[in-house]
Amino acid sequence: MTEPTEFLIENASLVLPDRVVEQGWIAIADGKIAEIGEGKAPERGLDMAGDIIVPGLVELHTDHLEAHFAPRPHVRWHALSSVMAYDAQIAAAGITTVFDSLRAGSDADSASIGTDLALLAAAIEEARATGHLRVEHKTHLRCEIACDDVIEHVEAYAALYPVDMMSLMDHTPGQRQFKDLETWRRYYMRKKPMSDAEANSFIANRLELHANNAGPNRLRLVAIAAEKGAVLASHDDATAAHAAEAVGNGVALAEFPTTIEAAEALNRAGIRVMMGGPNVVRGGSHSGNVAAEDLARAGVLDILSSDYVPASLLMSAFELPRRIPGIDLAAAIRTVTLTPAQATGLADRGALETGLRADLVRVHVSGAASGNPTPIVRQVWREGQRVS
Repeated sequence: MTEPTEFLIENASLVLPDRVVEQGWIAIADGKIAEIGEGKAPERGLDMAGDIIVPGLVELHTDHLEAHFAPRPHVRWHALSSVMAYDAQIAAAGITTVFDSLRAGSDADSASIGTDLALLAAAIEEARATGHLRVEHKTHLRCEIACDDVIEHVEAYAALYPVDMMSLMDHTPGQRQFKDLETWRRYYMRKKPMSDAEANSFIANRLELHANNAGPNRLRLVAIAAEKGAVLASHDDATAAHAAEAVGNGVALAEFPTTIEAAEALNRAGIRVMMGGPNVVRGGSHSGNVAAEDLARAGVLDILSSDYVPASLLMSAFELPRRIPGIDLAAAIRTVTLTPAQATGLADRGALETGLRADLVRVHVSGAASGNPTPIVRQVWREGQRVS
């Protein structure tokens, strides 16, 4: 059955870029927003019963494909099946544009990542070519700069597929996210049990790789990003010096700075700051770094990402107005829609505005009366087509 190309949504609360319309309507035609109005709709349409309509969410960094592809240690699931399950979950979370975070460069817990990257890339392309994807998928290559094979992986990928975004990651013990070695030990030794002697050997090996590879690999990756027109991101900036390095590299956005010092320096440089939705929902960082809420209070939080929990993207946006004076719902929703779209050059989406893509999410807030409001995604449209 073919869905209508023209329809109207009525009796909805509309979250516009700068304000909330308590009762309004939206007319959709040929996949775009044709008209927006306040009050009673000019004709009958799909009755939202007072639910909230927000733009389709734009997700720049989600690791969740890996959870479907590698659900247990040493287990690799069928790649296409993993992509389809992930795509369905992303759509159900209200995300209509997703940058799939694909690791390039062998990491501590993923020695076969080169093969994995090729398998997942091919599966995503197959799903796209056959019209099976619910949401629009773009590529975010997470580049581990200290690894021997990161350039090989990135160049092999870029020879076959578009590269939309690249992040420069450095998870070397004693660096950035894990500046404190004891924090690194607690985090990684829980993921991958090892003795103290094994941990010391691992740390020494990683420090050697960093000394040999990080500098030249960073330069080459920055050059590849420029060649491919990819948006460049820094990762886990911890100091003002890291922020200055990001400026020199031409970074457009900073993922998960670990300190207020770094976030403020990035903000002054005009680099957009992104933090994780789980950090907001949980009330802090799982690894002991700066809380996203603190950056929001300081006025240096621009974008939220679901990171490892897709549902956290919408939840965190609805949490911000409850916790931060001066942030209303319209401003909070911009952190998961308009601002990430602008940061990655997607000028055709991210807001409820005439002429933009009809990427829409119907949200019902459950539990408000009990003091525990939770946003629930009821319906999702991508370019006017129902996808969830």
